[in-house]
Amino acid sequence: MSKLRFRVVETAFKKKPVAVAVPAERPSEYFAKYVFNKEKMFRYLPSKVYAKLIDVIDNGAPLDRSIADEVAAGMKKWALEMGATHYTHWFHPLTEGTAEKHDAFVEHDGKGGMMEEFTGKLLVQQEPDASSFPNGGIRNTFEARGYSAWDPSSPAFIVDDTLCIPTIFIAYTGESLDYKAPLLKALRAVDKAAVDVCRYFNPDVKKVVAYLGWEQEYFLIDEGLYAARPDLLMTGRTLTGHDSAKNQQLEDHYFGAIPPRVAAFMKELEIEALKLGIPVKTRHNEVAPNQFELAPIFEECNLAVDHNMLIMALMRKVARNHGFRVLLHEKPFKGVNGSGKHNNWSLGTDTGILLHAPGKVPEDNLRFITFVVNTLMAVYKHNGLLKASISSATNAHRLGANEAPPAIISSFLGKQLSQVLEHIEESTKDNLISLSGKQGMKLDIPQIPELMIDNTDRNRTSPFAFTGNRFEFRAVGSEANCASAMIALNSALAEQLVEFKKDVDELIGKGEPKISAILDVIRKYIRICKPIHFDGNGYSDEWKAEAKKRGLDCETSVPLIFDNYLKPESIRMFESVGVMTQKELEARNEVKWETYTKKIQIEARVLGDLAMNHIIPVATQYQTDLIDNVYKMKDLFPAEKAAKLSAKNLELIEEIADRTTFIKEHVDAMIEARKVANKIECERDKAIAYHDNIVPMMEEIRYHIDKLELIVDNQMWTLPKYRELLFIR
Repeated sequence: MSKLRFRVVETAFKKKPVAVAVPAERPSEYFAKYVFNKEKMFRYLPSKVYAKLIDVIDNGAPLDRSIADEVAAGMKKWALEMGATHYTHWFHPLTEGTAEKHDAFVEHDGKGGMMEEFTGKLLVQQEPDASSFPNGGIRNTFEARGYSAWDPSSPAFIVDDTLCIPTIFIAYTGESLDYKAPLLKALRAVDKAAVDVCRYFNPDVKKVVAYLGWEQEYFLIDEGLYAARPDLLMTGRTLTGHDSAKNQQLEDHYFGAIPPRVAAFMKELEIEALKLGIPVKTRHNEVAPNQFELAPIFEECNLAVDHNMLIMALMRKVARNHGFRVLLHEKPFKGVNGSGKHNNWSLGTDTGILLHAPGKVPEDNLRFITFVVNTLMAVYKHNGLLKASISSATNAHRLGANEAPPAIISSFLGKQLSQVLEHIEESTKDNLISLSGKQGMKLDIPQIPELMIDNTDRNRTSPFAFTGNRFEFRAVGSEANCASAMIALNSALAEQLVEFKKDVDELIGKGEPKISAILDVIRKYIRICKPIHFDGNGYSDEWKAEAKKRGLDCETSVPLIFDNYLKPESIRMFESVGVMTQKELEARNEVKWETYTKKIQIEARVLGDLAMNHIIPVATQYQTDLIDNVYKMKDLFPAEKAAKLSAKNLELIEEIADRTTFIKEHVDAMIEARKVANKIECERDKAIAYHDNIVPMMEEIRYHIDKLELIVDNQMWTLPKYRELLFIR
């Protein structure tokens, strides 16, 4: 039998940490070294051009095409000085990854030679082939044209020898074919709607910014072990594998000492991330063995999304330098925690106020309550849509399991804020509240100073928890593009704030004082959105039953969850705030259903291959050895004694026969079921068929394979086991 497993295990045990070259400068000195940020713009652009570009970036002013050539010239000069030889428009197609096509800075000089050239036209707009990217039917293969257009609000950066220019990606007919275009529209919508509401409290507010701080969870696996697992290689997760005797039950990995090889990886990753302007701050062991987390300081939402896409690519690259492969799949290993990407989201004004943070005076707290309650209203009205925004074939394995939140969107507020909302609901108009942002807590330990604790506890089972001055959208998957969740959340809040202002202005128009009108509407909203508020255990069966009674979306089938995008209220919401049209939403759902089908289809094919080419041959060989042993026992001992001594082996022989027969029959049945599903023309119905028929078959096949893993001789088993994948570092 193959000895690959044992060779890679032996090699992995011998590996030592890779030496990392640490820059002589402090991090603050090499931060954003490879980014064309405002400091570089000031140095390389004429003052008038710089002023116009900063107005575009900071204030959303329209981009003056007349300055494009001068910006391109300055950008090219800087890039060439940094050693760049190529440039690319860098965008986020609907593949959950990024895309780029590299072109060199060269053109004919008209004299038989070459010269470096990069014009404003090349900076602002290009025409990559749109037909080969997921488009949901918006583009035909023979209609290839699509446009990528520069996003000035996210600075260009250099990776290796290439200048990367963040762009949106749209069809020839104008529909968005990416995540960035609708995200920018959603951020503009929430900015406008929030500014209008802020002016009830401060007429000087001119801009509201959405902030995002993501927490990227991931697994690191030795590259040799990874290569010896075809399922990890092809799907990003283990399709078979019995629990290790020890996994995470001792809770000894979380916040434990970081293994030396991993620490070296983290050090290089942080250095390279800082050079690219990604403000990474936190690193630690996560709950599951070989699971870790990286988190930056929060940033403006669009930039944070770009940085998360960039850091995922950087993680894959740096991991190879250290003999690892990084796993970003939401559930690479059954039976231990999956990986999420908690999205810490908040709103802030250009006057320096966090809108989801309590204040020190009653009017500030009324503003705080206004935005919290409107956020709850948006989440309540569109809870199904928010769930759809984080749903995928991969995240489905994680939601509701171990540390992950359940597949029901609810919001945890904490005791203090819950009491405040109840107080407002029951109080008179004149009875305002006073919340302190932090409250003192003294511990009866002399050596420990007074601690300042947030006015909320943390509920690890809540998908959308209030955590002091922000909301933490915890249901987002580790592999996902954060933009999907941020588009839905910011769009929903923009619609809600418009509705709130309309309701308040209507009361003011009838002669009611402003504060009184705001309180009236807030009180009404608190009553309406009560079903979304839940501070209990989101894992419990009681909550599932209660959520259904409250009218929350409890669907668990991912293809059906996607239907939320096409509900009349979702289409109306996206169109009313100018983020996406019905045609764009329909196209995106086609992509979602098709992607779901393809991912399950690939997993089913890989599982079938593993079963027929790895598992059954190994199990049969071991069964043959047992049979040989039984015959030799008969030759060696009297019949009665031989039968007694071989009884257990005979049981194993029969069990192996039963399980291999079940596996073979169900692999054949799964192939036939795929053939039937593949003939379905409607992408939605095809995805449903894969969910309802293929996924359960895969689970049944896996169950018997995992049982065989416990029976078959360890020396024969060809696939690295969980104890090796999770504990060799």
